[in-house]
Amino acid sequence: MPSAPEGLSSLAKVEAILANPAIYELAELVPEPDRTQGGRPRDYPAWTLLFWEALLSVFGSARQVEAELCHRLVWQLCRRTVRRRFPDRPHMRLPPRPMRRHHYLYGRNTLLSDPTVQAAIAKRHREIAARQAREIGLLDPDGPGSWTHPDLSRMLHADGKVITPLFKAKPDDTVVDRRTGEIRPARTEPDAGLHWEGTGEAAWGTKFVIVATRSNHTRGRLILDTRWVPEVGGEAATAMDSFEQLAPLCEGAQGVIYDTALRGVHHQKLLRELGWLSVNKVTAKQAGSREDRRDAGEHRVPKNVHLETRTIQRGGTTRTIDLYARNGTVGIARMLDNGDLEFVPLRRVRTHRNQDRNGLFRWYSEHELPDWAGGTITVRLHQNDADTQRGLNRTENVRPIPPDDPDFEALYARRNDAESINRHLEDTLWLNRAHSVGHARQHLNLLGYAICVNAIAVAEHHHRRRRTEPTAA
Repeated sequence: MPSAPEGLSSLAKVEAILANPAIYELAELVPEPDRTQGGRPRDYPAWTLLFWEALLSVFGSARQVEAELCHRLVWQLCRRTVRRRFPDRPHMRLPPRPMRRHHYLYGRNTLLSDPTVQAAIAKRHREIAARQAREIGLLDPDGPGSWTHPDLSRMLHADGKVITPLFKAKPDDTVVDRRTGEIRPARTEPDAGLHWEGTGEAAWGTKFVIVATRSNHTRGRLILDTRWVPEVGGEAATAMDSFEQLAPLCEGAQGVIYDTALRGVHHQKLLRELGWLSVNKVTAKQAGSREDRRDAGEHRVPKNVHLETRTIQRGGTTRTIDLYARNGTVGIARMLDNGDLEFVPLRRVRTHRNQDRNGLFRWYSEHELPDWAGGTITVRLHQNDADTQRGLNRTENVRPIPPDDPDFEALYARRNDAESINRHLEDTLWLNRAHSVGHARQHLNLLGYAICVNAIAVAEHHHRRRRTEPTAA
């Protein structure tokens, strides 16, 4: 029986963060103070602010980060590691006295929380993360997989995550001062809202979209982007904005794995503009809650949508067939004598795309017809003007890789990693609550979390490569 994967110590995570060039590249975007106005120089280099952000995901809170860094052995380890990395750049090194929490809070509130600086850091993070993904063998344009059979190493997966606020109070809540009897507004999260999760449950907090890719190795995950969802119900639009920014950076990406938050208009954009496959399920005509289906015995009722009527010729005989879509699968439907509709799914043989001169993509899938019809038939996957005129939302009802396809199960299983990211993120939060107040600071915390996760993935990759390289005689 294979042994369970070994855990990773906190000091190993600290070393991985310091060894990752990401924090030093991102620190180049932190503005330098204006010396013409006087003032004392910084006690610590700019990269230490991002280092502290990443350590929040290692130790759970800013107070615990301060306690760990104040330990003599930990601070000496950090100083020694940085000194070896920058032997000729003294200004990058750490001073003898450990960095304290108030140093981090001042830098976070005055420098990193600036919208312009934070946007520049987020943009550079996307570039670095995409580059590092390529370095460890992910999103390779020459990698395995095809449009018919995509490979997981060339797929992105994403999901929305609601972060529980630091304060439990809701807007308009009040508290009574026990000493003076004064009634005053309670401290609340100004950017929190009521969001609905995929299970139908409500969650109060600040919502973000996290986009990632990963290898099959333990700790092989890289977070490519994190984005705040500014309004309730805007998860899909925020995710699409992220995909548009990532597409030029991830030339080897083949598609996105997401839940049913993405609808027809989003699939159309993925197919036509980005040239990516979208792997997800189709919303049902009737679903209900889990409790309703369990108690009342209700079952999921899929949608049956008429796509088009086609005429085929086989052996000198002309036949007319009606193509339908059910649960994202293309098939033939025939009316039975009792009035019921018999749906016969068609096996997908090939999926391909063509690019027009205007840069847009046209997508098609080839399906095998039943024996009585013979041969194959090609079905368009993207929406066109004819579909719009007749009121057909093709991309809402047809999937390039439908749920009953043999490739779907292996691809859609990567959705579990999106849920794993959400759970792992919760484990890095003290009492499962946000580290800070406001979406800007929470987004900064998420970028620190991404730096930590990516640094560990890169360090583990280098460690595996050293173990497999032949040793010199």
